[in-house]
Amino acid sequence: MRILVIGAGATGGYFGGRLLESGEDVTFLVREKRAAQLAEHGLVIRSSLGDATLPNPSIVQAGDLRDAYDLILLSCKAYHLPQVIEDMAPAVGANTVILPVLNGMRHLDLLDARFGKERVLGGQCVIAATLDAQGTVRHLNQSHSVTFGERDGSRSERVEGILASMSKAKFEPRLSTTILQDMWDKWVFLASLAGITCLMRAPVGDIMAAPGGEQATLQLLEDCRSVAEHNGHAPSETVLARARSVLTEKDSALSASMMRDLEQGGLIEADHVVGDLLTRSKATAVELPMLRTAYAHLKAYEARRARGK
Repeated sequence: MRILVIGAGATGGYFGGRLLESGEDVTFLVREKRAAQLAEHGLVIRSSLGDATLPNPSIVQAGDLRDAYDLILLSCKAYHLPQVIEDMAPAVGANTVILPVLNGMRHLDLLDARFGKERVLGGQCVIAATLDAQGTVRHLNQSHSVTFGERDGSRSERVEGILASMSKAKFEPRLSTTILQDMWDKWVFLASLAGITCLMRAPVGDIMAAPGGEQATLQLLEDCRSVAEHNGHAPSETVLARARSVLTEKDSALSASMMRDLEQGGLIEADHVVGDLLTRSKATAVELPMLRTAYAHLKAYEARRARGK
């Protein structure tokens, strides 16, 4: 199986690197700066679950793609997706399967419109990783899973083939027959975590120590849950109980990566992770007070950032 991994940053570098390490035919679509790092140092992974140094990984830059790939693993930030779609287009052939692991649902609409729904799987990943100044992928916890599946719930030959290829790698591949529900479950949790930690500019434990912090957090979770229900993907009580437990844990240092991006003055996925929930709530009469407040806060930050303030 010929695999094209979009990017070789923290997520793409980790999962693509593990696939390459296992013997899969992997090429990375990268920008010029990352191409230079990989050419000089190779792809380096540092993890408590096993280090890897992969010299001279196969790389290609936009404009140089010529052939179609069997599988495209897509892990870019949502705000880069429109450009990435154009960059990767020459690699999409009649039998290419696209596996995106972005958060939310908006990317599926964009990919479907450009390449056809039949080529796009559902997918998500769970990992905490970062790329340091030297270009090393640093895995920060014990989680490293990729969940994927046909959006109609079937176990097709192609997803079984992807599972077989991934099963040799040093991460946890999971073939799901409920991938859309899995994606909604993660989206509800992530939007709640990102919304509240960005709004309060604090990790979960500090929010719980503040008067009204728990109430605001649970209201935001309920807002997100109600949108999922309105769209036919209400989380189960088990999923909600787990989310409540994590989002209200006292002394927790947990925060969303979006909060860290915001505090560093970087780009954020405001529209993709939070705003798109509001877009998908248009026909519901629910007020969604905390979700609207969180989104307003994020958009105000983006406006201020755009002015260079």
